[in-house]
Amino acid sequence: MDAPYSPIEFRLLNDFQRGFPLQSRPFAALAQTLEVGELDILASLRRLQAKGAVSRVGAVFAPRSVGASTLAALAVPAARLEDVAAQVSGRPQVNHNYQREHRFNLWFVATAADEAMLADVLDGIRAESGCPLIALPMAEEFHIDLGFDLAGGTGRPARHGCNIGSGVRRELAPDELRLLTALQPGLELVPQPFAQLARQAGVDEAFVLARIDAWLAGGIVKRFGIVVRHHELGYRANAMVVFNVPDDKVGEVGRRLAHEEGVTLCYRRNRSLPDWPYNLFCMVHGRSREDVEPVVARLCRVAGYGCEVLFSTRRFKQQGAHYFHAP
Repeated sequence: MDAPYSPIEFRLLNDFQRGFPLQSRPFAALAQTLEVGELDILASLRRLQAKGAVSRVGAVFAPRSVGASTLAALAVPAARLEDVAAQVSGRPQVNHNYQREHRFNLWFVATAADEAMLADVLDGIRAESGCPLIALPMAEEFHIDLGFDLAGGTGRPARHGCNIGSGVRRELAPDELRLLTALQPGLELVPQPFAQLARQAGVDEAFVLARIDAWLAGGIVKRFGIVVRHHELGYRANAMVVFNVPDDKVGEVGRRLAHEEGVTLCYRRNRSLPDWPYNLFCMVHGRSREDVEPVVARLCRVAGYGCEVLFSTRRFKQQGAHYFHAP
């Protein structure tokens, strides 16, 4: 990693991206594991957030399990890119917004409570920007957001202890909806964060702990822990590798690519013809473009199909998904 981190900070960043203690004083449990004080853990996490290395401590929700989401892209004239990117990033429903090397050069993820609300968000962005827009909803997950193995030095994700979810959308009871809404920004860095979360959601702490545990078991939450930002940890090269695979072969190829070293995300998305013929996506993160390019070449060989590579050149926004908003 580029920035200097203490041994405790490194352990927090690397070891607790999943498996976060679901108990009343979770930071005390981490402190016991790391043989330091609870206040030391809280201070370390606050420093990591201030540096930008930690996005939040909390849940990563499975796409298609709650609310609605899609990857989308705009073809923006170069002279207008800054203004349009600011418009898109200003929408609370947009959680990731990147410039990439392609005619469709502004790529973002939008989330909403349901498909109708998501369509309204996209219609608003299309109208406000005046630019061609493609929406590419996820159709099948092969390997999704399992975090970064910083100790290995490659940034490749560890492939254990994560349920990628069934893709079946869950209808939430009112108390679950209040809890999920309060949980989206992450836990507060206080000694009893689940009690604080319970107060926000109007439930008790036992309900919060039991429900998060059930969401993990059911795949609604893919992992619960420290969510890191790869760019701040030195992984500044980010390539989206896309393939046009026959529909009857895409599952087989996707599962094969998902097990390749260097692949951090792999999923099938719907095409958007005639502008976007690609249906299989892999993400590759590395410290430099030179580190990523050999991985991309290997993936194309393994897939048996040609690919197009879209490196990101600028990050305009990166935060956790917000499907629901408090009234």
